[in-house]
Amino acid sequence: MAGTKEIRVKIVSIKSTQKITKAMEMVAASKMRRAQERMRAARPYADKIRSVIGHLRVANPHHRHPFLIEREVKSVGVIVVSSDRGLCGSLNVNVFKQVLIAAREYQKQGVDLHLCIIGSKAMQFFRRLKLPVVASITHLGDKPRIADLLGAVKAMLDLYEESKIDRLFVASNRFVNTMTQRPELRQMLPAETVDASDLQERWDYIYEPEPDALISSYMMRYIESQVYRAAVENLACEMAARMVAMKSATDNAGTIIDELQLIYNKARQAAITKEISEIVGGAAAV
Repeated sequence: MAGTKEIRVKIVSIKSTQKITKAMEMVAASKMRRAQERMRAARPYADKIRSVIGHLRVANPHHRHPFLIEREVKSVGVIVVSSDRGLCGSLNVNVFKQVLIAAREYQKQGVDLHLCIIGSKAMQFFRRLKLPVVASITHLGDKPRIADLLGAVKAMLDLYEESKIDRLFVASNRFVNTMTQRPELRQMLPAETVDASDLQERWDYIYEPEPDALISSYMMRYIESQVYRAAVENLACEMAARMVAMKSATDNAGTIIDELQLIYNKARQAAITKEISEIVGGAAAV
C-alpha cells in the first residue's frame, strides 16, 4: 500500500484537475447557449434555400446552372467540418468515420476523392492519411463568419465548375440535443430535390429579372448558407459535447478522490495501529 504522503499528493493533484474540468464545463455551457442561438438563426434560411434550389432541378428555366446538372461520378469532393480544439469526446471521430466509409466506397468504384478541411482536428487527422487536401481553414473561433469560410470553399467550387469533381458533399455534426450530436454526410452539389413528391410535374418560378443572373446569384447564396450552417451547427455540437465530457471528467475525478480518501484513511489507521502496537510492546518489555 502506498504511503500516506503519496496518497495525499495524488488527492491534491486530482482535486486541481477537477477544478479545471469544472471550470471548462461551465465555460462550455455558457458558450453553448450562444452557439445554439446562432445555429437556430441559421437553420430556417438554410433549410428554405435548400428546398428552393432543389425545386429548380425539376423546373424549366431557359438557363440550367452547372450546379444543378447531374454528371457521371468520376471524382467527388468533401468539405469536412471539425473543431479546432479537443476535449469534446468522440465528436470529431464520428465525422471522420463517416468520411472514411464514404472514401472506401468511392475508392472501390475507382472514384477520386478531394477534401476541403475546416478545423484543426480534421487537418491533423487527414494529413496523416495522406488524402489530397485542396484547401483548408482553421481557427475560426467561437463566431464563424461566412467571409472566412468562402476562400476554402471557393477552391472546391472551382473544381466543380471545371468538372474536376462531379459531386460535392459536406460532412459535419448535426445538433439534436445537448446529449446527442449526429454525424452527417450531406450532398451539396448537384442540389437534391428534398420534396419531389409534393411538386407538380412542370414546376417552375416566375423570374425577375432574367433567370441567368438570378439563379447564378442564388446558387452562391445556397452554398454560403449550407457551409455556414454546418460551421455554426458543428460549433454548437462541440460546446455541448465538451460540456458533457468535462462533466463526466469532473464526476470521475470526484469518484477517484473518494476512493483515494478511503485508501488514505485505511493507511493512516494502519500506521496509527502499528505505532500503538510498538508503544504497547515497548512498555511490556520494560
